[in-house]
Amino acid sequence: MSRLRFLADHDLNEHIVHGVGRREPAIEFLRARDVGLHERSDAEVLEYAADNQLLVVSHDVNTMPAEAYARIRAGAPVAGLLRVKQSEPVRRVIDDMILMRNGRMS
Repeated sequence: MSRLRFLADHDLNEHIVHGVGRREPAIEFLRARDVGLHERSDAEVLEYAADNQLLVVSHDVNTMPAEAYARIRAGAPVAGLLRVKQSEPVRRVIDDMILMRNGRMS
């Protein structure tokens, strides 16, 4: 089984990206802007993520999940979507992502 790899949506708190990188430098965590997706639609972000086996991490709790469900209904692949509430403590998100990546969450 391959390890989880992450793609930060354009709206994700940068402290999460940096915190994961500091705690676990081996974790691959790309940013949408680093791969030319910062001004692309949710559908394009999800397509890129599916093509590259990246779990999308986003604060977008409205349009991104709706687009993911639309892809699933259409039979298109979705590598994964982690919705993170803006109010969620950054440290908890970092801890949970590291646990997910290492396969330790139940």
